[in-house]
Amino acid sequence: MRPDRTPDDLERLAQRRAGAKMGWFIHLGVYLVVNTALFILSTQFGMHRWSIFPAAGWGLGVLLHGVSVFVLGSGSGLREKLVERERERLRRQFNNDTPPQP
Repeated sequence: MRPDRTPDDLERLAQRRAGAKMGWFIHLGVYLVVNTALFILSTQFGMHRWSIFPAAGWGLGVLLHGVSVFVLGSGSGLREKLVERERERLRRQFNNDTPPQP
């Protein structure tokens, strides 16, 4: 555990991440149900399978939602690495900008 994180901070982060993941799973489930129904309707009525268009557009939305939750979300490994890298860069910059102590 990082020294600047309290158990309450970790609990809040865990709750937020779990909620975000649950939201994505619900989004995926609704996407699958609705697009399956659209596919069945388009094939049953011989409408040349137009259902691929809403499935593709919405699928992109589900994909981007997943990236935002699992890759870029608060507390994710990538975000933590980027924050730590930026923190180190700023520390080096700050240390180089301060005049040497006598």
